[in-house]
Amino acid sequence: MEKACGLDVHKDSVFACILDEQGNKIFEKRFGTLTPELTSLRDTLVSHGCGRVAMESTSIYWMPVWHVLASDFSLKLANPYFIRQLPGRKSDVKDAHWIAQCLQKGLIKGSFVPEGVLQEMRQYGRQCFRLTKNRVRLEQQLDNQLQRCNIRFSNYVSNQGNNVSLRKIINALIQGERDRGKLARLVHGRIRNKHGDQVIGDSLDGVLCPTDIELLKQCMEQLDLFEKQQAACLNHLEELADKYYAREISLLCTIPGIQKYSAMCILSEIGNDMGAFGSASQLVGWAGLRPRNDESAGKIQSRKTLHGNKYLRKSLIQVSWSAARSKRSFLGKKYNQLSRRMKSQKALMAITRKILVIIFNVLKTGQPFDANRNLQAVTPG
Repeated sequence: MEKACGLDVHKDSVFACILDEQGNKIFEKRFGTLTPELTSLRDTLVSHGCGRVAMESTSIYWMPVWHVLASDFSLKLANPYFIRQLPGRKSDVKDAHWIAQCLQKGLIKGSFVPEGVLQEMRQYGRQCFRLTKNRVRLEQQLDNQLQRCNIRFSNYVSNQGNNVSLRKIINALIQGERDRGKLARLVHGRIRNKHGDQVIGDSLDGVLCPTDIELLKQCMEQLDLFEKQQAACLNHLEELADKYYAREISLLCTIPGIQKYSAMCILSEIGNDMGAFGSASQLVGWAGLRPRNDESAGKIQSRKTLHGNKYLRKSLIQVSWSAARSKRSFLGKKYNQLSRRMKSQKALMAITRKILVIIFNVLKTGQPFDANRNLQAVTPG
């Protein structure tokens, strides 16, 4: 065995423990998380001749530590679930000691950490995810503000967030227009024909005060900003994908339910080298799509899926919904079969696992998806 170091990472501190070749503790110390202190940590590890370092994936706090140490050490990022402490051992110093022991005995399997372009794509993709979440929240706030003023036009449109007529009405209200007839003329003819001019006009007859107008104005400004930022992130993400991973994106787009945006997000999360995961089963476990094996005395305690990459999981579930609703896809037929004997959410999760296995095999073989050839590689749901 060689020297190993375990790091217990927190927001404001990093506890380091170094073990020698025999597994004896030779150094332990608390370091801060500012760059000079992380540099001191790196110099300390170098001076002790420690070549291997492991740390838990604690929120985003492990990332600065990883960036400082990546050039000098063999790093492993451990899932805290798999090296959870035994009762009675919980302390920061003992955590670091325990991580070092697990690393030295080969009990830690490092998580996948992308580098370079993939890391940049991952940041853009996750920012798009966050901006979409903020947009939805803001659209709900905008609708609540209109409902407060008894303007209920949103009750008669299917897509509140991107409805052109609704935005025209809100902008007209902000500019001071109150005539229900003029507001109704801003509504698309298809909506007026469906519900009638009288109903649409009544839904636009509300009571607004200056405070309502100001809040509507602020919501629209924030909404425009989020959309502008999201468009910029998508543009940068697409530029990187087209420049470095055009072939992989085209391969992923051959899988049912996957379009270009989903392909870019999935690739940024799992990378293009499937050798980092070893097998499709390990990738499914890393993504948090495998049911946990929680059984005691012959009684099943839980079959909930494990915690995994939430951004990858969200993209895959959206893809699964698309594939499950397709009548021409074999995945749609499989979803219909499964949903007859289990809950629809469980059936969807089974389809999600199948899609991830297909993604693994497509990227590993470098061949486009073909249902007749690739079905044999898909594990049972």
